[in-house]
Formats: sequence, C-alpha cells, structure tokens
Amino acid sequence: MPQPSPDLRPSADGAGSPLDAIVIGAGFSGMFMVHRLRELGFTVHGFEAGEDVGGTWYWNRYPGARCDSESMYYSYSFLPELEQEWPLEERYPGQPVILRYLQHVADRLELREHFTFSTRIVAATYEGDANLWTVRTEDGTQAQARYLITAVGCLSVANKPEFPGAGRFTGLSLHTSSWPHEPVDFTGQKVGVIGTGASGIQSIPVIAEQAGHLTVFQRTAQFTVPAANRPLDPEFAALWKQNYPEWRRRGRRSLAGFPYPGSVTSALELSPAERTAEFEGAWQQGGLMFAATFRDLLISEEANETAAEFVWSKISEIVHDPAVAEMLKPSTFPFGTKRLPLDTNYYQTFNRPNVTLVDLRATPIQEITPAGIKTTAGEHDLDIIVYATGFDALTGPLLTLGIQGRDGKALAGAWAEGPKTYLGLSVPGFPNLFTITGPGSPSVLSNMPVSIEQHGEWIGDCLAFLRENGIDTIEARPDATESWTEHVQEAVSFTLYPKAASWYMGANIPGKPRLFLPYIGGVGNYRDKCDAVAASGYEGFDLSCANA
Repeated sequence: MPQPSPDLRPSADGAGSPLDAIVIGAGFSGMFMVHRLRELGFTVHGFEAGEDVGGTWYWNRYPGARCDSESMYYSYSFLPELEQEWPLEERYPGQPVILRYLQHVADRLELREHFTFSTRIVAATYEGDANLWTVRTEDGTQAQARYLITAVGCLSVANKPEFPGAGRFTGLSLHTSSWPHEPVDFTGQKVGVIGTGASGIQSIPVIAEQAGHLTVFQRTAQFTVPAANRPLDPEFAALWKQNYPEWRRRGRRSLAGFPYPGSVTSALELSPAERTAEFEGAWQQGGLMFAATFRDLLISEEANETAAEFVWSKISEIVHDPAVAEMLKPSTFPFGTKRLPLDTNYYQTFNRPNVTLVDLRATPIQEITPAGIKTTAGEHDLDIIVYATGFDALTGPLLTLGIQGRDGKALAGAWAEGPKTYLGLSVPGFPNLFTITGPGSPSVLSNMPVSIEQHGEWIGDCLAFLRENGIDTIEARPDATESWTEHVQEAVSFTLYPKAASWYMGANIPGKPRLFLPYIGGVGNYRDKCDAVAASGYEGFDLSCANA
C-alpha cells in the first residue's frame, strides 16, 4: 500500500526516522520514481531545487523551447486513462504544454506532498556503520535514507564559459537554462546570442521576430533539420490513442525509444538522384528520423558525406547571402555526430535584415564590455546578451551534489578520468546509490520517458527484491563496472560519433575527460541486458546483509 509522506522534521543533525529512499529531482524521472516506490510500500521523499515539479521543463523557458520528441510518445506510459484524456494538439509539445502535463500528473497522483521544493542538495554522504545516506541542503537541513536515487536529469547544469568582463555588462544577461518565468520583451532591443546549439537554434528565430537587431555569435556551425511542427489532425490523434499499447511496446523495443522502424537501405545503394529524393522526402517530413533515412549514415563516412552534402545544399538554397550560407555550413564533424536539433525557420532567419551572423572562429570574442561584446573585429553594442552555451551533460548534475561514498570517497574523485558505471545505474564504492539515466545508459540518445520508466521500474523491482530477501546493501562490483564501461566505449567505436568534439564526449567543458557518455546500443537491447542482470540475482553486484 502507498505510504504517507513522512515528517522529515528538518534539523541540523538529521533527527527523525530514516526513510527507505530519498529521490533528488522532481522532473519526469523524480516524479515517476517517487510514485513507483510509494506504490511498492516504501517510505520515500524527494527534494527539488525548483519551486514546483517539472525538472528541465520548469527551468528551460526560453523563447521557442520545445521538445524534439513528438507529443504522442513524450509522456508517461503507466497512466492509460491519461493517455486517452490528454489532448494531442501539436506534433511537438512546447515547454508550457509539457510543464502543464507534469503539473497535472503531480496533482492527479498527489505527488507534491512527497517533495520538498525550493531546496537544493549540496552534500550526500554514505554512513557505512549505519548503512544510511545522509543528504544536506543549502540551509543545513539533513535527512537520511537507506537508498539514494538521483533523478537530476542529464542536461540540468549549465555550461557558463567565463568571458572576460562579463560582470561589467550594464545590460540584461540571460542564460537559456534558467530563463525568467515572466516573458522577456525584446521589442526594439539590440540582442546578442552566444551559441548555436539546440537552445540557440530554437530561440534565435523567435528573438529575431521581436528584436530591433539580433547578432548571432557562432563558434561552431551546426547541422539542423526542420521540425515541421504543425497542429495534429484530431482524427490522427484519435487513431494514435486507439493504438497506444502497441506504440508503447514498439518504443520500448526500439533503438532510440521511438516506435518507428529504421531503414535497412544503405545510402550508397541508390543512384544520386534516388538518394536525393529520399533525403528530400525526409526533409519535408521533418523530425529526427531524417538521421535514419539510411541505415549507414552514422557508421560509414562515405554515406555520411551524402547526408552532409544534402544539408549543405539546403543551406545554400535557403540562405540568400552566399557568404552567410558558407558560415552556416558545418565542416568540422560528421553529420549527426553532435546532437541533431530540430528547427523552425532557423536558416531562414539569416535572411532577415535585422540579423547579423558573427563567425567566432574568424573573429573570437575578446571580452564583454559594459556596452556589449568585443571581438577581434570590433565591438557590438547590445542591450541584452543571451548565453545559449549548453550544459555540463550527464556528469555535471551528479557531481554538483557533493556525493561521498564508502570511506568518504568522492564521486568526483572516482570519476576523475571519466565516469565509470555499471549499466549507467550504479558506481563501485557507493552502496545503495542509483543514478536514473546516468552515464553509460541510453539516456540522451533516446526518447527520455522510455529510458526513465525503464530505470524507475528496474530500481523499484530491485529494492523490492532486496527487501524480500533481507538484503541491506547492493553495490556494483569493480570488474562488472570495468566490463560495462569498456562495452559502452566499444559499441560507439564502430560509429562516427567519436569524430565529433561534442558534449556526448564531454568536449564542451574544459578539462572534462573525453569519454563517450551515453550508451549507443539501443533501448531495447539495453533493457534486455538490465533484465538479464536482475533475473540472475543481480549479477555484477555485491549484495550483503548487516547480520551476515
């Protein structure tokens, strides 16, 4: 039976009965994990830095913020009634819609009473003698639990490069990762956007429509394909809802959590005209499936070049100024080996008379001045600077928690040469710690709700198994962790991904170890591996009893 929310009785010394589990985060993963454990009869409480549920979608409110997974499957699968009730209005849900959905789920399941909001965890320490995790918040409050589960998301700690003079800018400075809750009025303003990753590509066209003048500071040109977002036909939405169980089944068995079959055709099997026709059809259709037009786009350099050439041709076709078009053409990495954003009129935006593109490779930023941004070519006077500089992906959100495991071992030290996990779920030396969508799991290479539910289900089943068998601790073995980490790196070595200096590799953060962070083996294959570990009595883990 579900357990009532415990009285944590916040105190400096952690007084009060220990919980079964503490969950950090109240986005898709934290909400599901708290619900799952509550239904299994565990005492569980969550902590969230934001004022309400939502996670990524609570913080990322920048103009144009929208999911690149389609509305039909960017949702929970364990609420069949809500599947039928929730309106499917647009192909891709915008930030306000997703946040409203998560708030509705929190209301429906009465989840808020199991969270403490506006509370940031700054330390989490494993007490070996008591076999408990103690978490400490910014205000000194402490709470204890046997199990600690991180649900902090993969893209929740901003990458904020230190530009000289940034603190002297007298205008408004914004970062896409922590946007104000109230809309920002760009009308008539001189705006500069630094960065052309996913958040920049989404926000730049919207800001350009409002700003007096927009200057885009681009360090690395990005491949992007049209989202082709549009209202969903009500008959299509009704048909989709009728077949939800099958779509969910296909998504769970797929490569990336999307219920669509991949191509079995090589890009090199077709004539140039036939290949171009296939690319054109996928371009007009829009969406991430463009990268799956042919089966070998991410494993064959020759095949990949055909996709790159097609996108380059589209940029030349769309952008009127040939010099600007050339600046917008990516040339330093293979197509699709960095996150492939979906856009709405991104390339078209550079045809606007109020938009200027600055190539930071040719004219780097020297400093931020009180009046704007100074490059080696001169100064740009600005009223607003928007930093769209991305995130310290996957590891950043975990390392900010101040986690210390057995014998005071810091997670930051354990991962000094790169993150090593078992299944992306557990780390040697950190008993009873679980990392939802952690490094070494499909995470950012998948439709996130699919991976989140798979992890939440697995963790819930694991804790129930431990309880039923009187087992007090579970800890990943070093040999299993080494084998899994090698497998993750070996799997990606057969692809073109390592050829890009991407945040998948940690390359956007100075000093961060270069290691491919997510698991590329596919969510269906990964699910089978995790299920096999559980079926074998949690092979690769050390299980122990306090009285053994």
